[in-house]
Amino acid sequence: MTLSVALMGTDLIGQARTGTGKTLAFGIPVLQRSFAPGHPEYDELDAPGKPQALIVAPTRELALQVSSDLQLAGKDRGIRVLTVYGGVPYEPQLEALETGVEVVVGTPGRLIDLMNRRALDISHVKSLVLDEADEMLDLGFLPDVERLLAKTPESRQTMLFSATMPAAIVSLARMHMRHPMNIRAESSYDNQTVPATAQFVYQAHDLDKTEMIGRILQAENSGLTIVFTRTKRQSQRIADDLTERGFDASPLHGDMAQTAREKALAKFREGKLRVLVATDVAARGIDVTGVTHVINYTCPEDEKTYVHRIGRTGRAGATGIAITLVDWQDLHRWKMINKALDLPFDEPAETYSSSEHFATDMKVVAGIKGRVIPEGQVVIKREPRNDDRGGRDGGRGRGGRDGGSSRDSGGGRGRGEGRSEARADAPAATEADKPARAPRNRNRRRTRGGGGGAATAAAE
Repeated sequence: MTLSVALMGTDLIGQARTGTGKTLAFGIPVLQRSFAPGHPEYDELDAPGKPQALIVAPTRELALQVSSDLQLAGKDRGIRVLTVYGGVPYEPQLEALETGVEVVVGTPGRLIDLMNRRALDISHVKSLVLDEADEMLDLGFLPDVERLLAKTPESRQTMLFSATMPAAIVSLARMHMRHPMNIRAESSYDNQTVPATAQFVYQAHDLDKTEMIGRILQAENSGLTIVFTRTKRQSQRIADDLTERGFDASPLHGDMAQTAREKALAKFREGKLRVLVATDVAARGIDVTGVTHVINYTCPEDEKTYVHRIGRTGRAGATGIAITLVDWQDLHRWKMINKALDLPFDEPAETYSSSEHFATDMKVVAGIKGRVIPEGQVVIKREPRNDDRGGRDGGRGRGGRDGGSSRDSGGGRGRGEGRSEARADAPAATEADKPARAPRNRNRRRTRGGGGGAATAAAE
């Protein structure tokens, strides 16, 4: 619907539910209007080698996904696409900009950093795209986006794409776009959920959720699965629990290093990783084929978050299953989401991992438990050894009350540790037997049982 309008150079606002191909809707016009080295019109440009198109994305994962699609689509034309985002060194990005690129895809923060270094020149951009603009608003990137818009020429083509369109984004579009055409694939926001995705909502207890997820992962039609959590700590904890149960799981959250995030996402795309436990940072930008299940470990914050979470499955015409586990304290929040999206789950059924209707809905075979490895067979985390002696860490296990300071535990000094053990084995002396501030007798003999020390004290 948007290709014919975008190819003409008209500003447009595109709104459609997630997973319907918005990337190529703006990617094809951007590539078509860009000229690579060797093209007859390349040398006629005002600044050959400077970016001709700029695509702004809210998250690193989305920027990488968009860049990958554009590189694949523009490979035959020789279009050079550069991905710009934080968390990685500047040098490769600076070298690519110095060599010359046609399309730059990046996050607002790193784009502005490169502009401040005078390495990125967007004054010759012919096409500007704001992808997932509502997410940029939620993350507080609106001032950065306005700074980027101010550095681009007024004659540019501006395209804005998103699954939802808040009032602030509409106001931004009216300020910086020239007579934009609004193309909307649905009649109302209530139809944003993908029809090919089967949705299930259960009222579950937090202590039973991991067991439920473990059984879902062993269902008949289970494949790649994304588990969404509210916090980073939840993401790490659930990933560790699933790994201990024998499933290939990895967390994905903001506290992870960028290389670790890219590695986990790459393994998930290649099918080498079964479960990805992610915060909402991954709700945008994960376009992976074969995702059969999306599980909301916690109730989403609002209806927009719910739409984008479950949109990771059922993409491009495929079917998928979305499961939401609602705690008792989140029932009111879920009812608001249910009402906003006009869903038929106003009263979620109280469900446990042993419930019959849960096994029937998820197609879980009777007798299946939520772990692959029997409990106690494999130890994931190695406990510190308490019988090591002589080393710096060895003395700490048996020393002080909490094994804390090296002074209480001997600090790895073999003689001090032996002295502490000998005194512990000796019989306790009474207050009358103890001399007041008596100096230590270095010449007294000590027996193996400690009796000699007590006898000497009595003799004195």
